[in-house]
Amino acid sequence: MGDTNLNYLIIGLVLVIIMLVYFKYNEIQNKKDFIKKVKKQWGNIPNRNYTQDQITGIKRYFLNKSKNQFIIDDVTWNDLDMDSIFMMLNNTNSSIGEQYLYYMLRTPSFTQEELEERKKVIDYLEQNEEVRIQLQCMYGEIGRSGNYSLSDYIYNLTELGDKSNLFEYGIMGLAFLSVIFALTIPTYGVLIFVGVLIFNIVQYYRCKGAVEPYFVSIAYINRLLIGSATFIKAMPSELKEYADKVDTVRGQFKKFKKHARWIKAGKKATGSFEEIAMDYIKMFFHIDLIKFNYLLKEVKQKVTYIDELIETMGKIESCIAIASFREYLEYYSIPKLINDEQVSINADDMYHPMISNPVTNSISETSSVLLTGSNASGKSTFLKTVAINAILAQTIYMAMAKSYQSNFYRVYSSMALTDNLMSNESYYIVEIKSLKRILDAAREEPPILCFIDEVLRGTNTIERIAASAQILKSLSQKNVMCFAATHDIELTHILEKLYHNYHFEEEVKDNDILFNYELKIGRATSRNAIKLLHIIGYDKSIIEQAEEAAADFMENNSWRILK
Repeated sequence: MGDTNLNYLIIGLVLVIIMLVYFKYNEIQNKKDFIKKVKKQWGNIPNRNYTQDQITGIKRYFLNKSKNQFIIDDVTWNDLDMDSIFMMLNNTNSSIGEQYLYYMLRTPSFTQEELEERKKVIDYLEQNEEVRIQLQCMYGEIGRSGNYSLSDYIYNLTELGDKSNLFEYGIMGLAFLSVIFALTIPTYGVLIFVGVLIFNIVQYYRCKGAVEPYFVSIAYINRLLIGSATFIKAMPSELKEYADKVDTVRGQFKKFKKHARWIKAGKKATGSFEEIAMDYIKMFFHIDLIKFNYLLKEVKQKVTYIDELIETMGKIESCIAIASFREYLEYYSIPKLINDEQVSINADDMYHPMISNPVTNSISETSSVLLTGSNASGKSTFLKTVAINAILAQTIYMAMAKSYQSNFYRVYSSMALTDNLMSNESYYIVEIKSLKRILDAAREEPPILCFIDEVLRGTNTIERIAASAQILKSLSQKNVMCFAATHDIELTHILEKLYHNYHFEEEVKDNDILFNYELKIGRATSRNAIKLLHIIGYDKSIIEQAEEAAADFMENNSWRILK
């Protein structure tokens, strides 16, 4: 009988060893697969789909942190489709990296020192693959916090009152007693054990459900602290200041890791033997709930340190993503940004980063710019190209151009507006409010670079031209460089002493209208609206009469009354 028990024991030990070896092998293989993945992704646009909840969660860090500083406001951000630019750049593997990258894109820098420091980090990570991959593996271990907004829960922890562990200790006591009964009085003890097990599990999920989002925060902070050890070791002497900051924060959480190892949430389950066993122990003894109540007090006292950890480590991963984006681009330049009383912008062969095989354009201006041209000729795309490059120049310190120089600017736009049905506001009301926010901002420093597409398109022609001329005149003041697109050719004459005229043009060929999207000096002289009617197949009489009416107006400056 003794030999049989020994054999069972040996078999059991062998099975445990096999499982441990298997799980260790999986761990090593997973790391190898992850390294292959990050190498493959390097220099490519991330292939990731986002839900609205995920974008909202990513945005929350920016909303919580961006107090008392200039930001790219929602109107401008949406006009330029900057969410898509962020997604192009977001080659990160953790929530802290992507949240900081989003924050960076919405908070342009106005100091050369900050941008040069950012460039130093990006340059190093671009050139040192071994360090970069080591860091990427660490960020991959930290992972993402799912649809939970880590920032919200950390900043809102103070709303969760301190909780007593008295009930949880009672649960734990019941669990120990049931185990003792099961071992000493098997006949009845097993029934008691099963009853207590069911009761404890039910109570566990009831109690945990109330604090699950905060579990995610605690577990994520713990993964940050674990990852910070790798971060410190990986940081080279050139970036020692970042390692020192993280090391200082780690010193504030010496006991945290010991207690937080019981808190697991927000990360994909591995299915390991250890993980499964730990889950059942936690459900039975409520250990993680007890530890959570202890850790909650510590986190509430040290939110500032946690914020510094998120910022420092998130900043480095966002720089990894920017370095990868550099590799993707056909060419880019490091912008030259100046503090000068005279507003200016100079860019050679500038392009839009989201357009495949883009047509490049150059511009060198110290005056505001008025753009004219036919529908679909490239006016709006050019406005967005200049605006996006201006933002990227002061955020990721890159311009999609062979050279780029400008002032440090606050960037505003009023372009892709719509009726606000929720506020019961017409397009025109939305538009004039959008323009007023730019006029109000122009009273302050630093200078503004603004972009307006189709000024006051939501009203009648006479008042549109009269009001547009005065608004654009106000925006041509010393502290503003304005790029405006319009179909109202009258404005190119009214404002010719305040704005320099540029245009895009088209060519009609084989019953088709061809655009070259090349920026040209001067006002537009061609129109295509009536030509498009012909190409699409409108009745010939409609086209001929429209052409006659247009020609008559150009000659007499009045419209014929139709009969």
